[in-house]
Amino acid sequence: MNVMRKVHTAESAIEIAHLRNILESEGIACIVRNDRLSGVVGEIPFVECWPELWVREPGQELRARGLIEVALHSQPSGDAWTCARCGERIEAQFSECWNCAAPAGTPPEGI
Repeated sequence: MNVMRKVHTAESAIEIAHLRNILESEGIACIVRNDRLSGVVGEIPFVECWPELWVREPGQELRARGLIEVALHSQPSGDAWTCARCGERIEAQFSECWNCAAPAGTPPEGI
C-alpha cells in the first residue's frame, strides 16, 4: 500500500510549484493537490483551498521537508552588484542584469 504524505502547504501556487520542482530534481516523486480550488474560497475555509505538496513514496517525507526548509530559508550567497553596462543595482542571486541582460562581470561599454 502506497501512503502519500503531505509535506507543505502554502497560499501561493507558485511557491508549491517551485518546491515540487526542487523535490523532483532531487529524485523525490510528488504531487500537488488543491491547485484548482481558489474559486471556492468563501464556500469552504480559505486554508482548506491552499495548494498542498505531497510526497508519493514512504520514507521520503523527512528528506523532502529538509529540502523545503533549505529552499524557503536560504539566503543568496554573495553581495548585491552593480551592472557595469547600465548602472542598475542587482541582487546577489542574479547572474544577469534584469535591465540590460549583461552578465555579471561584464566590462563597462567603451572598454
